[in-house]
Amino acid sequence: MSFLDESTLGSGLVQRSRRRESDGSSRVVRDGPRRSGLGIGFIGLGATIIFALRAAYGFGWFVVHWNSYPAPITALTSWILLAIVVVSTIMIQRAVGDRLPTGAFVAFLVGLALVIVLDFIAIWSFHDIGRMATSSVTAAMALLVVLTSRRTGDILMSSAFLGLLIAIGVLLNVPLATANVGAQIAAVALAVLPVIIGVIVVGGFRRLVQFELDRVLVQSTVSAPRFAVGMMASEELARLDLAAEELLESVATGKVSLPLEPRMASVAASLATELRLHLIEGRRETWLYHAIQESDLLGKSVSLTDKSSLAGLLDSRQRDGLLAAAWLLVSDAPTANASRTVAITIGPASGSIETSAGRKITVPIVIETTGVPRARVDPAIWDAIGRVGRYADSSQDSSLRVDIACLVDNPADR
Repeated sequence: MSFLDESTLGSGLVQRSRRRESDGSSRVVRDGPRRSGLGIGFIGLGATIIFALRAAYGFGWFVVHWNSYPAPITALTSWILLAIVVVSTIMIQRAVGDRLPTGAFVAFLVGLALVIVLDFIAIWSFHDIGRMATSSVTAAMALLVVLTSRRTGDILMSSAFLGLLIAIGVLLNVPLATANVGAQIAAVALAVLPVIIGVIVVGGFRRLVQFELDRVLVQSTVSAPRFAVGMMASEELARLDLAAEELLESVATGKVSLPLEPRMASVAASLATELRLHLIEGRRETWLYHAIQESDLLGKSVSLTDKSSLAGLLDSRQRDGLLAAAWLLVSDAPTANASRTVAITIGPASGSIETSAGRKITVPIVIETTGVPRARVDPAIWDAIGRVGRYADSSQDSSLRVDIACLVDNPADR
């Protein structure tokens, strides 16, 4: 029976459970943006259409200058090979899914390199690769076809390799002069820049989707009770509950005799201990704790100090504002590598006061940041903080500090 597996229990279960919460949310966020259903497939389709337009232009140029080629059949062969390579790769992508296998990708690159070599052979006697290259430049742009089905590093290294191949051909074949150097540089740039721009666009889109998926993941905590367990911990509780039910059922049906043998007693004790630990955790961990721990973005940059678990007293509007403020402070960095940290300190609460809405208590909330200059704070952050309560801000060492007086219902009146 599954509950007899002692390796799944023991004192280390809580630590492993927390790691699974963080790893699970990270895995959801990291894997999500690669799915076509999230829009990445449409970016790939657009990139393929751009490549097709460039191929049509290059092939039309080749047809117009057919009689000028010393070896037109060789140039035509390069175009036929390019068509075969691209169409075969698209068919493989559709057959195997979103991810192009490494073997197929290597074959794709070899085919593109052969296209470049054949095109150079056909135009070598012109000594003007920049003006006469057609299929070779188009072949370098063919990486747009696999833009969304391989890692960014693979695409960039492949583009650098093909661009270097074209640049070497230019240096070996063309006597560079003021009159023709512009065309040669343009040919190399046309081969490399569209792929680099495509990588930047796809990378930005993936980061956007990561942020949005992560935000949706933690937004559910806003409506959670004052004390609760996280989403991943709920799955762990369900597993422990099932194991306990199986153990009790085995005792009730006589499959396991009483008193329990030492090994079975150890399993039962472990189950009881872990269930008790989860219940204790559920009495001190608030929605904000789980929002930070289960977020791949917030978990790296936001720290929380809430010894009295006062964050659970905030209503849904105040919770949403506080979570949005922390989120925007961390995610609104000017560059991807900018280091921003946010420390949230909640409490201690002051005495109750009478308001038009009834008796309230004031919960002080302090937000201290590093790497967030006051002048670069987005107006949306102030709107979010305003939903939490009245606030006063100050700057020190080019960082921001916000003191918030948050009015919440007196828990003694509930």
